[in-house]
Parts: sequence; structure tokens; C-alpha cells
Amino acid sequence: MTEFILTKKRKILELSIVLLLIFIGVSLRLLPHPPNFAPIAALALFGGVYLNKKYALIIPLLAMLASDYLIGFYNFKLMASVYGSFLLIGLIGLWLRKHKNFGTVIGSSLAASTLFFIITNFAVWAFTVWYPKTLSGLIWCYTLAIPFFKNTILGDLLYVSVFFGAYELISVLLKSPKYVSERAPSISI
Repeated sequence: MTEFILTKKRKILELSIVLLLIFIGVSLRLLPHPPNFAPIAALALFGGVYLNKKYALIIPLLAMLASDYLIGFYNFKLMASVYGSFLLIGLIGLWLRKHKNFGTVIGSSLAASTLFFIITNFAVWAFTVWYPKTLSGLIWCYTLAIPFFKNTILGDLLYVSVFFGAYELISVLLKSPKYVSERAPSISI
């Protein structure tokens, strides 16, 4: 009976965290911010490392879908490249789960930013009429996107630091003798 109650509590806690992360992702996308300075890639990495695999890949996608519903949908092919990028970033997070240290977290954040930049700007070049379908048009597209790339890197590094740092800080505090009694079971997700 006790195990059943603990299992239910874990599931409720996990679902609460998932909903909180989606809410944070949506809220931060809706608040005024510099272009591409958003928490979605950080959510994808964080989910891949700390959450159940079934939630890890859908959190960033649900946050994007909910916020796009409120902001407005756009070109389907461009949206597919954005959502696909975050799905791939979630897979990086799943890899990071077994390789997590300070260097790999920062490296994964930079890889996520770079992956997003490469995929989404290629899609802009390929699926819009804004650039000629030539090598120079592709180079022009990537060149004009560099300021957005800077914002992507800064946003990803900031939000990864906040999410991972907060989780690690809370984990340390919860393991502190001040917060743990001998009778209280630990719950990790």
C-alpha cells in the first residue's frame, strides 16, 4: 500500500513538473524578449536529462504548440523545421542524461543553438522566396541570421544555466539533513 501511494505521489509530482515547465516555456515566449531569446531548447535539454523519456521530447513541442497557438501559426514548413530542431535537441538531452557534467551541459547547449541555427535557416532559405536558391543565397541567409544566432546562444546558455542550476541546487538542499528526516522517503523523477 505504501509503495502504491509513493508511486502515485511520484506520478503527480512528475506531471506537475511537466506542466510547470510547459507553463514556463509558454510564458517566457509570450513575454517581450529579444528575437530567438527563448527557453525552449533549454527545456528540451533539461527534459532529456531529468524527466521520464516519454515527457522529455514532448515538453518543448507542447510549449511551442501552445505559445504558437497564442502568438499565431506561420509557414508549415518553417514550423516543421523549428519543431524538428527541438525534437533533435531533446535527443541531445537524452544523450546528455548519461554524460552530464558542467562541460557537456555547456557543450550541449552550444550544440543545440548551432543545430537550431543550421536547420531553421536552411528551411528559411529553402521554403521561402526571400533568398535566391543559389549557394550565394544560402550564404546570404545564414549571414543575415547571425544576430539571431547570437541571441539563440545567449538565451540557451542563460536558460540552461537557470534550469540545470536550479535543479541541482534544489537537489542539494533536499539532501541536506535540515530537509530530510529518516522517515521521509526520497522522491526523484
